[in-house]
Amino acid sequence: MSSKENNAVPILDLSLQHKVLRKDILVAVQQVIDSQAFILGPNVSALEKEIASFCNVQNAVGVASGTDALILSIKAAGIGQGDEVIVPAFTFIATADAVSLLGATPIFADINPETYTLSPSSVAEKITPRTRAIIPVHLYGQTAEMDPILDLATKHDLAVIEDCAQSLGARYRGTPSGSMGEFGCISFFPSKNLGSCGDGGMIICRSAMHAEKLRSLRSHGSKRKYFSDEQGFNSRLDEIQAAIIRVKLPHLEYWNISRLEVAHLYEEVIGDIEGISLPTTRSDTTHIFHQYTVRIDSSLYDRDQIQKGMASKGVQTSVYYPVPLHLQKMYSHLGYHHGMLPAAEQAAKEVLSLPIYPGIQLSQITYIARCLREVLADLK
Repeated sequence: MSSKENNAVPILDLSLQHKVLRKDILVAVQQVIDSQAFILGPNVSALEKEIASFCNVQNAVGVASGTDALILSIKAAGIGQGDEVIVPAFTFIATADAVSLLGATPIFADINPETYTLSPSSVAEKITPRTRAIIPVHLYGQTAEMDPILDLATKHDLAVIEDCAQSLGARYRGTPSGSMGEFGCISFFPSKNLGSCGDGGMIICRSAMHAEKLRSLRSHGSKRKYFSDEQGFNSRLDEIQAAIIRVKLPHLEYWNISRLEVAHLYEEVIGDIEGISLPTTRSDTTHIFHQYTVRIDSSLYDRDQIQKGMASKGVQTSVYYPVPLHLQKMYSHLGYHHGMLPAAEQAAKEVLSLPIYPGIQLSQITYIARCLREVLADLK
């Protein structure tokens, strides 16, 4: 990493990877334009095979977004009106939104306060005769505790739909994220470790029958053009985006390793700061650090004041996520209230994500650390 000082540090800088890959990306895009195969063309088919191989599964189906990946997976699992699906209360709204859009009810479970992923014990408490599935979210780049979740699913005959929007390349006990449940839902949103230049998503699955169902659902419920067998969607991964992702995919493992190196540097420069808890990596996981999220002790500091102080020094931070899902206005009709899921609520008050991306400079990391110390000293 360069030692050049840079006093403006964004939360993410995609220009670094795009600068290196610009020529190859432009060539790939031009080839799609010249081919005139814009919808479900050869790049989508090739990327499906490449992602399936990367995740060690047999099948992958490209869709329009990570959210659509969830929606189509839930639909393919036969879930709908009157059913319940257990989701973590601490994640992006799409995880629960996908359930609601199909007429089912998201049932919010609490999280492990150290890893922010779904708590198996909380899941066990939420299972009812109407429960049809569990959606563990592999948050910030680390997988959920899958063995106990899979055991619960087997015991109660539930589908497991993995939300892998932040975890492509992460592993649980050596097994790739997304390959343990019936479905694994991937997002190619630009900010992801493997991001497109727009929206895009993919579903991976072991079952050829599930893959056939998903291909029908993504194209208006049609297995052949103009003949619709079921209610479907218009949700197809764009050919241009697939071409761009194919250029980037060979670099993903290196980028993930680079993020891990940045995380180690953060440990060195901020690990001794009182009131700041560093990310916890379980020994059975491979963390890809989609986010580098620290925890601010709310008994000592106001997280939001720290964020404002960092911004005043040119350091962009982010809060993923400030309101747990069970307290979102859109779910007020479900009757949740403060205190029901304490670990999720506490995390929402205390998490703060620092800049992390391949190519961030050593001087930028040390500057972030210096700014953090100065902000905390001012707040004292």
